[in-house]
Amino acid sequence: MVPIRRAQGVWLEDYDGKRYLDAISSWWVNLFGHAHPRLDAALRDQVGTLEHVILAGFTHAPAIELAERLVEVAPAGLTRVQYADNGSSAVEIALKLAFHHCRNRGDTRRTQFVALAGGYHGETLGALSVTDIPLYRETYAPLLLTPLTTMSPDATQAEPGETAFDVATRAADALDALLAEHGDTVCALIIEPRVQCAAGMRMHDPEYLRRARAACDRHGVVLILDEIAVGFGRTGTLFACEQAGIAPDLMCLSKGLTGGYLPLSAVLATEAIYQSFYDEYTKLRAFLHSHSYTGNALGCRVALEVLNVFRDEPVLERNRALAAHLANAIAPLRDHPNVRHVRQTGMIAAFDLVDAQGRAFDWSERRGLRVVRHGLERGALLRPLGHTVYFMPPYCITPDEIDFMVGVAREGVELAIA
Repeated sequence: MVPIRRAQGVWLEDYDGKRYLDAISSWWVNLFGHAHPRLDAALRDQVGTLEHVILAGFTHAPAIELAERLVEVAPAGLTRVQYADNGSSAVEIALKLAFHHCRNRGDTRRTQFVALAGGYHGETLGALSVTDIPLYRETYAPLLLTPLTTMSPDATQAEPGETAFDVATRAADALDALLAEHGDTVCALIIEPRVQCAAGMRMHDPEYLRRARAACDRHGVVLILDEIAVGFGRTGTLFACEQAGIAPDLMCLSKGLTGGYLPLSAVLATEAIYQSFYDEYTKLRAFLHSHSYTGNALGCRVALEVLNVFRDEPVLERNRALAAHLANAIAPLRDHPNVRHVRQTGMIAAFDLVDAQGRAFDWSERRGLRVVRHGLERGALLRPLGHTVYFMPPYCITPDEIDFMVGVAREGVELAIA
């Protein structure tokens, strides 16, 4: 454990004064850097006004304004907002909404979910049910729902001569075949658009999202997009699904929503889903899901300031320049004999460690842990996923800091394979 005393920008500082570059945005939540002056000021202002109030029969200005602003910037058709506390809770809400919506419209046979191989959506029981990573799932398997699992569009699965687009098409064909067989019993498909993060930053072509949207429409299935980790500029656009030109029926947001300051999440829904619950007299149609801190005023106020920063500053333009520099910095790794699948989507980059024969290491060897330890010695917070080393830094990182971050990781690779 490394006790941290304070942080500024991309840097964390421990009690001995040693600094660590936060190469993973403190688990993907910190967008603009630590101790951001605008977010600090927004939080201080709200503390003196209202910290929290029950969001049942009551409301407050930050919750109302944030919902309105989210609808403004979200993909077209998402018109309603439900708040929660964290990403897993947002996924729980989305799963329940999808199932209950089908029930309310009379599709009572639709009780199954479709999830992608390698998908990760959280660690509460519902979210874990649609997660396909054994490390998280195996222990609790007896408690979980069993979804229908379909092929991931992960581009690293490309056969010789195949492109990422080809893999996406193959995966989409598999999805379409699955829905053709089971479609009348499926209520929803859940996807992490563009990057399956916890699976090892597995990236896919936007064509998969376009094809998945069309398949859901054909088979009457609700499309849930989990933008918790990839939303708010991470992949090069404000929301990852924009790159496919599609909109989901339900969209889950968290992590960067508050710039890493406070726990808050939101589920955005279409008007059709909202209206299926609207019945003043029948409680069985109503959506019952409440959290004590739902729509917390402090979290909502900071989230509003996050949206203000995107509105007032050329964040996405700066990110494109930083992403280009990151691409150049990681390019030499493509020639390293112990590195495979160097890949990047926006401000997320990753590569896999392999042995001298190009084979994946066994998970039990924990080669990635050697990279972590070296990073801490050199002053960088790197946290590989198994044998995948990745970068997801705050947007305030400089080109020189990118070079330092990648250089430390490269040094770690040499130690990891020794």
